[in-house]
Amino acid sequence: MRIAGLQKLTLLDYPHQVACTVFTCGCNFRCPFCHNASLVLPERSADEGLDADSVLAFLSKRQGILDGVCVTGGEPLLHEELPDFLRQVRALGYRIKLDTNGSLPERLRALLEEGLVDRVAMDVKNAPDRYAETAGVRTDLSALERSRDLLLEGRTAYEFRTTVVRGLHTEESLRGAAEWIAGAREYYLQQFRDSGDLIAAAGLEAFTDEEMRTLLEAVRPIVPAVRLRGVDGSEKP
Repeated sequence: MRIAGLQKLTLLDYPHQVACTVFTCGCNFRCPFCHNASLVLPERSADEGLDADSVLAFLSKRQGILDGVCVTGGEPLLHEELPDFLRQVRALGYRIKLDTNGSLPERLRALLEEGLVDRVAMDVKNAPDRYAETAGVRTDLSALERSRDLLLEGRTAYEFRTTVVRGLHTEESLRGAAEWIAGAREYYLQQFRDSGDLIAAAGLEAFTDEEMRTLLEAVRPIVPAVRLRGVDGSEKP
């Protein structure tokens, strides 16, 4: 399993846990606003990355210091070796959070049924009728719905999250996204940030803090649990 990078300490990526973040390579989406383009498009990176054994050795030395491991990407579920890696992480006593775009529900279900994941963060790119535009590829909505429904069952801690980008999102589309996950117990609207490593930055901008608050209020009647991230005074991840 090729691992693109390791953030050795984070207080943000895994809520309420002192954690590290493992970045996997590759993704089956091409969201133009993706801030980790070098992970999605390997041709942009000359870094050979890390092997799983190196990461596991690091985690072995941090037992009792770190509480959890966040596995993100890219899209981690693309890696067939992921379950074995997570088993070894679990054997070291860590809690595990998985970030996913939701496109591989059977692989997600297998991890949940084996008890290898304690929390899942699933991206909700946009309203269903604007999903392909926002994901940058044709999407299988039925697969995404199966992942959504797995989480809505509430058998594991989860959150849905939408990175909100001017040029892709409107009040109407965000209401559509909220309706698609009606009943969610955690939903976050994340303010877009230009990392300088985007897939396609042209025409994309962040909404202002005040505009984000207005969008929040447009969504709240549908998903009362919705909160903001990235806005001054808002919830931190």
